[in-house]
Amino acid sequence: MRTMKKTFVTLLTFLLLATAYAQQNPDSVAYQLQRQKINMMLEQRSQKFGQYDQSLKEHTGIFGLQTKKDIRNSNDILMDIVKTDNDLYEQIKVLLGMNTFQQKQALDKSAETAARAKETETYNIGFMNTINRMRAKNEQLQKQLDEAERNHTKLVSALVILLVLLILLIFLLLRSKYAAKR
Repeated sequence: MRTMKKTFVTLLTFLLLATAYAQQNPDSVAYQLQRQKINMMLEQRSQKFGQYDQSLKEHTGIFGLQTKKDIRNSNDILMDIVKTDNDLYEQIKVLLGMNTFQQKQALDKSAETAARAKETETYNIGFMNTINRMRAKNEQLQKQLDEAERNHTKLVSALVILLVLLILLIFLLLRSKYAAKR
C-alpha cells in the first residue's frame, strides 16, 4: 500500500512537471493559430475561385448562352471571393500585428538584457576598483608592519646588548669592590 502511494505521488509529480515543461509560449501559440486560420481561409478562397471558374463555363441558356441566373450565380461567387479577400486582409493585419508585437518584445528583452549587462559591468568595475584599492592599502600596511618588526627587532637587540653590558658592568664593579676589600 505504501509503495503504491509513493508510486502514485511520483507519477503525479512527473506528470505535473512534464506538462509544465511542455507548455509553449502563449504568444507563439496564438501566432501559429492565426497562421492556421489564414491558411484555411486561403484554401477556402482557392475553392471558391474554382467554383467561380466553373460557373463561368456554365451556359444553361438557349443555344449555349449564359442566362441571367448563370451570371448572378457567378457574381454571387465573385462577391463571396471579395468578402473572403477582405476577411483575409483583416486576419493578415492581425498576424502582422502579432509579429510586430513579438519583435518589439524581443527587442525590449534584448535592451533590458543589455541594460542589466551594463549595470553588472559597472558593478564589477566598481568592485575591481575597490579590490585594487584594498590591495594597495594592504601592501602599504604590510610594508609598515615589516618596518615596525625590523625596528622592534633592532630595539630588542639593543636592549639585550645594553642589559648584557649593564650586567657585565655590575659584575666588574662588584669584583673590583670585592678585590679592594681583600
